[in-house]
Amino acid sequence: MKTQAAVVYEPGKPIEIEEVELDRPRDGEVLIRYLYAGLCHSDVHIAHGDLEARLPMVLGHEGAGVIEEVGPGVTRVKPGDHVVCSFIPNCGVCRYCANGQQSICDLGATLLEGSLPGGRFPITGRSGEYGAMCLLGTFSQYGVIHQSSVVKVDDDVPLDKAVLVGCGVPTGWGSAINTAEVKPGDTVVILGVGGIGINAVQASAFAGAKNVVAIDPLANKRAKAQELGATHVFASAGEALQTVSDLTHGQMADSAILTPGLLTTENVADGFNLVGKAGIVVLTALNKLDAVNIQLPGSIMTLFRKQLRGSLFGDCNPTTDIPRLLGLYRNGNLKLDEIVTRTYRLDEVNRGYEDLLNGENVRGVVIHEH
Repeated sequence: MKTQAAVVYEPGKPIEIEEVELDRPRDGEVLIRYLYAGLCHSDVHIAHGDLEARLPMVLGHEGAGVIEEVGPGVTRVKPGDHVVCSFIPNCGVCRYCANGQQSICDLGATLLEGSLPGGRFPITGRSGEYGAMCLLGTFSQYGVIHQSSVVKVDDDVPLDKAVLVGCGVPTGWGSAINTAEVKPGDTVVILGVGGIGINAVQASAFAGAKNVVAIDPLANKRAKAQELGATHVFASAGEALQTVSDLTHGQMADSAILTPGLLTTENVADGFNLVGKAGIVVLTALNKLDAVNIQLPGSIMTLFRKQLRGSLFGDCNPTTDIPRLLGLYRNGNLKLDEIVTRTYRLDEVNRGYEDLLNGENVRGVVIHEH
């Protein structure tokens, strides 16, 4: 079948909208009719070449829609099911899934290759075989994906909001709850209030942190952070340093969660300096895979027992945490409506990313037309 999709052919060039061919689902695969897709910064990393992916690639790794058809051996979903896609697949049987670390499932090894398990590329076009971002390619009207990438949700859950729980929400929320281990009474610093950082703010407040300090150079992001739980906001880490010291009687923060657009050496140093003894610095943001952006005084780290922790998908487990987060949304403890700034058509995807990079959106959502 044919489908309209947003494709990146060359880093730094505009994303192209074109018609591609989609194969039918095979063993373990499903055909999904995408209804919504989230505009997440990770797709920018592919489009700009920060992350070196196999191109051409259909972008989009936050998606929600309806299962249209299932291939042989599919047991997780059936036609008609409403689903949220997880940008991290979860096979359920590899070493990491088996011990509760689904965010590093072995199937994630091909996220930047864009092929389904077994090396299959169900999307073809004028340039041959096309990869799909994170095995999903949600910037397409339809997709053929593996059942390990979908999580069934209740039919009455609004998919235009639930779509955000496929990546940005659990990544930010889990960075606070799981990786930083935020506890009641803590002082937490979130550096970068975009689509991930805003959810770290929400989670820190939900966990009972006494001080939730949000840092972002943009006034609209700082205002949104205050609306959703930040107790203090600053334009830079330098401006925040003295206040964090004053709030904690010199002890400094219990944790710092780093969620800027691109993780730099300066960001890591800022987080390191903002936490105190036994403080946890969470590295959630990305940069080029070979970028060396951690340069810290090792003796201080040893003597103060400071910790650096990497966090992928917020250390969440998609099969349990996506429904759990949607439950928090339904009872009002997780705000999703409030973080969607604007919606776009598929042919407006370049405009959507311009708005993201210009800091105009906290979150943007693509509405697919069928």
